[in-house]
Amino acid sequence: MLSAAAVCPHPPLLVPEVACGAAPELDSLRAACAEAVRRLAGACDAIVVVGSGPETREYGPDAAGGLLPYGVDVVVGDGPAVLPLSLTIGRWLLGTSPAGYRAVAQDAPAESCGRLGAELGASAGRLGLLVMGDGSACRTERAPGYLDERSAGFDAEVARALAGADANALARLDPALAAELLAAGRAPWQVLAGAARDGRFAGELLADEAPYGVGYLVASWTRP
Repeated sequence: MLSAAAVCPHPPLLVPEVACGAAPELDSLRAACAEAVRRLAGACDAIVVVGSGPETREYGPDAAGGLLPYGVDVVVGDGPAVLPLSLTIGRWLLGTSPAGYRAVAQDAPAESCGRLGAELGASAGRLGLLVMGDGSACRTERAPGYLDERSAGFDAEVARALAGADANALARLDPALAAELLAAGRAPWQVLAGAARDGRFAGELLADEAPYGVGYLVASWTRP
C-alpha cells in the first residue's frame, strides 16, 4: 500500500560537483528535496524510485548511475552506470538508503503509467515512492525548449495537483502537451497517480522554481 511519496526534479545541477560555481543557485531546491526525502523515509518501510527513461523497465537495488555525460565523472552506486538520469539523481538524493528503481518510458500512455502505479501501490507493507520529474522546459527564451506561453499554465496545474495530493488531476495531464513542453515528469507523475488513486493523502508543495526556464517542483504526500 502506498504510504507516502516525495516528488523531486532531476536536473544534473542538483549535484554540487556538476553545478560547480553555480551550486548555490540551487541551494533552496536541494534543501526542499532533502526535506521531502526525509519525510518519505520516515513514513514507509520500502522505497521505490520512479523516473522517466528510454523504456519502461525495472532495475535492481544495486544499479548505479553516472553523470559523465554532464561533464563530471561522478558515479552514484557501485558498478556500471546503467540508470537513466532521473533514477541517478533519485539514487543520489537517497544516499545510502536502500531502494528499488523503476523507469517509465517518457512517451508511455497515461493508462500504462496508471497501471504501473496501481501495481506498485498494491504491494504489501508501507510503500514509499520517490517520484523524479521535471516540469516544462519552455518557461523562458533561454530555456531548453525556448519560450512557450503554455508552459507556465501547465506547471501551475501540476503544482496545484501536487499541493493538493490530487491524483485525478495528475492522471488527466495531456501526454501530447507535456511532450511539446518537454515536461519529463509527466509519465512518473501519472505513475504516482495510479499508486495513490485508492487512498487519501495530505499534500504539501515544498518548492516551485524555474531558475533556468525549467519547472522544478518538490512535494510531499503522506497518508493521514
